[in-house]
Amino acid sequence: MATKQFQAESKRLLEMMINSIYSQKEIFLRELISNASDAIDKMYYKALTDDSITFNQEDYYIKVHADKDDRTLTIEDTGIGMTEEELENNLGVIAKSGSLAFKNENEIKDGHDIIGQFGVGFYSAFMVADIVTVYTKSADSTQAYKWQSNGADGYTIEPAEKAAAGTEVIIKLRENTEDENYDEFLEEHRLKSIVKKYSDYIRYPIKMDVTVQKPKDEEEKEFEDVQEEQTINSMVPIWRKNKSELETEDYEAFYAEKHYGFDKPLTHVHLSVDGAVRYQAILFIPENTPFDYYTREYEKGLELYSNGVLIMEKCADLLPDYFSFVKGIVDSEDLSLNISREMLQHDRQLKMIAKNIKNKIKSQLKTLLKEDREKYETFFKAFGRQLKFGVQMDFGSHKDDLKDLLLFYSSKEKKLVTLSEYVSRMPEEQQYIYYATGESYDRIEKLPQTEMVLDKGYEILYLNEDIDEFAIKTLMSYDDKPFKSVASGDLGIESDEDQEKEKEEQQDNKELFEEIKNLLSDKVKDVRASKRLKTHPVCLAADGEVSIEMEKVLQQMPDNQSIKADKILEINVNHDIYESLKNAYNSDKDKLKLYTNLLYNQALLIEGLPVEDPVAFTNDMCKVMA
Repeated sequence: MATKQFQAESKRLLEMMINSIYSQKEIFLRELISNASDAIDKMYYKALTDDSITFNQEDYYIKVHADKDDRTLTIEDTGIGMTEEELENNLGVIAKSGSLAFKNENEIKDGHDIIGQFGVGFYSAFMVADIVTVYTKSADSTQAYKWQSNGADGYTIEPAEKAAAGTEVIIKLRENTEDENYDEFLEEHRLKSIVKKYSDYIRYPIKMDVTVQKPKDEEEKEFEDVQEEQTINSMVPIWRKNKSELETEDYEAFYAEKHYGFDKPLTHVHLSVDGAVRYQAILFIPENTPFDYYTREYEKGLELYSNGVLIMEKCADLLPDYFSFVKGIVDSEDLSLNISREMLQHDRQLKMIAKNIKNKIKSQLKTLLKEDREKYETFFKAFGRQLKFGVQMDFGSHKDDLKDLLLFYSSKEKKLVTLSEYVSRMPEEQQYIYYATGESYDRIEKLPQTEMVLDKGYEILYLNEDIDEFAIKTLMSYDDKPFKSVASGDLGIESDEDQEKEKEEQQDNKELFEEIKNLLSDKVKDVRASKRLKTHPVCLAADGEVSIEMEKVLQQMPDNQSIKADKILEINVNHDIYESLKNAYNSDKDKLKLYTNLLYNQALLIEGLPVEDPVAFTNDMCKVMA
């Protein structure tokens, strides 16, 4: 019997596949089971038009059988089978539709992951096999055939005996090496776990002989291990069931079964879309933050299925980064198994699904915010930080998607509020949305910069996370109301009379303020009479885009390039300390320097900034006390 040769480019592909160091060799079983399922599908469609074929559901199944003695693994199906010509066309050419392009798109730079993660089909068996033998009989033929190959050297086809239509793929496993244990594909528990992982939702039963303990006698005193045929896949995935059939407990059980988290989901979205692109999905909003969520180790993504077959455990392209906390699955009939990671990233259907999923998540969060505020606040405490990062990322291109999902602590309400709620309470004359930054709500509440805004009766948003002010700066405004820090140079609430008075005070104290500025050298940009302080003697304000709080955040980053805010030292001219400054300026310049350093360090401490020379500061304190 003559050995037939594979086509040239098919042969090159197969050689690389056989010799590749592939990290997920287990996917060969997924591919062969998917082929078996397709064969039964074809039989089903044939039965619809051929009255001579009776399609009884119980007659159609896939069987996985391991023989440890012979080191063979058999995948059998009762599908449509193949004729000799179909064997030639289907198994004689590897990836015949653009195989060379497929290889080029999937070859990884280090030369190891040659075939990528998807769609390697029947020939993935050669990652684990020395010899692959196929017995098949077509539903349209009385003759069965045997196809056999040991890899790149070619294949043979000859007539064979087989009673019923269908296909058996028999894999003679390679011998173990120091690096690879091929025996694992003969172990019952390993085979079951692979089937559950990749093929649990194949619509036909996947059967296997499994070991169970049964009593030896009626008294059930002694037990023995016996082999029993069992169906090991669940067949009907929860996402293909009608929502009306399911309860909250069903979704929670699925969440736990998929190991999405040790918590319970706060809410879920069940989608069944039948339009330009068809897919089903179940998405979960977790209650708690995963322990590694804000680390580089965390990997976002949804499980991606093609017609019930897992093709990717974490498809990152289905979720924007700011919704990376979402867990769940997507199953689409429009996605092919034969698709590479690079092709998937540019797949039009996948992009349409991702866009729709983003909108559904946003809609679900808005519904939760409106209908169950307590649950939403639980979510926001866990993942609000990620939404704020989302506002800032990509130059603010997502801010309109996220601005109505943000919460900030209110000085007036003493709780978290939305920007919409803040704006709805603004007095007619209020021009800005005011905010203050600090390490905690208590500390912010004591900031001297808040005095004037609070005296006006205006609400202040308290920002206590390092990302907060960056997000606010990116938003710039909400509902045409600009944001303004209480520490900014111009608060926009001073009357004409107040502004005129400030000019006079600045002019009257011009020489004193110039002297204080000179004493502080380049530590401050300017020294001014304060229009915001009521009871406190001194504070720092910022002039420019970089605030003092932003400076603190940036200083903690690597390669911070020493970015600093332009600081303004503001002095309360109505405070007793002001008279002491004037007296020192007129009579004792050393004392003025002492007071200046103390006031500046006091302002730094109020802002949570480090005192530049703690020893000098304590010495100055002692001088005053003495």
